[in-house]
Amino acid sequence: MPATPEKIGLFPGTFDPITNGHLDVIKRGQVLFDRLVVAVGHNPAKQQLFSVEERCEMIEALLRETCEPHVEVQTFHGLTVDFARSIGATAILRGLRNVTDLHFEFQLALTNRAIADIETTFIMTGETYAFTSSTLMKQIAAGGEIDRLHRLLPPLVLEAMKRKKRENGGRIPWRTIDHLKDEN
Repeated sequence: MPATPEKIGLFPGTFDPITNGHLDVIKRGQVLFDRLVVAVGHNPAKQQLFSVEERCEMIEALLRETCEPHVEVQTFHGLTVDFARSIGATAILRGLRNVTDLHFEFQLALTNRAIADIETTFIMTGETYAFTSSTLMKQIAAGGEIDRLHRLLPPLVLEAMKRKKRENGGRIPWRTIDHLKDEN
């Protein structure tokens, strides 16, 4: 009997910062794959709050607390489908928060299948996180008290955001460069 090929999932994003909504998708998605790669990318349309290294360190620490050993963190540049192909991914894992996400993600999934022959697996975000995005978290943190976000961000991320704010004279050093869709 031939061996069954390993099912590798790819959960891509900028994760700037990672939210409890992202962690919810990772926790529920990890059971669908033999190996799940959380892929930290760079979006040139956004100024990043945290460096790629800082994001990876936070994600790895959080995954050690909550996920199985077959979930790992990697970084990538360029097109997600090219990275997916390079690691032999079976499917791209995406979280859906709302109908707006569905429209965008449906178009993206069909394009990825047409140009790279890779499937997309969707997981509905838990209702608690249906409105949560990394962009929104940064906007709230920039304009007010970071501790307000305690239900939406892991404590490790809250502390990192507070540190960034202190290091930058009481402000969050971030802004949206244009109006592209938030992929987080």
